[in-house]
Amino acid sequence: MMEISFDGGLSVKAAFKGFVVHTDQPVNGGGEGAAPSPFDLFLASVGTCAGFFALRFCQQRNLSIEGLRLWLEAQPGTTRKLDRVLVKIALPENFPEKYHAALIKATDQCAVKQAIVDPPVFETLLV
Repeated sequence: MMEISFDGGLSVKAAFKGFVVHTDQPVNGGGEGAAPSPFDLFLASVGTCAGFFALRFCQQRNLSIEGLRLWLEAQPGTTRKLDRVLVKIALPENFPEKYHAALIKATDQCAVKQAIVDPPVFETLLV
């Protein structure tokens, strides 16, 4: 279970599994900008999850990860909607062409992405 609590201002934190993740709103949103916003952490979750799958793909095939990089580009839509998330992968030098499509397929297996593609039911309860 994750516990959400408040540190003052617009700062909100999540405590779980021995970790604490701090968030804040940007200055132009009324916060102090002292931590990433929750939405930025959401995007970081997608990016790091995709990165994990790319990393494991290479490790399992003993492929070099030197130079492997991913970039996440979020393209917002209207009324707080996210229209597109683009994951760009920079390959290591001499990365075998025979693995190009397979690396994309592996990266697309990101569990965070899959939770968005097939979303769960969200419920809010008063306790």
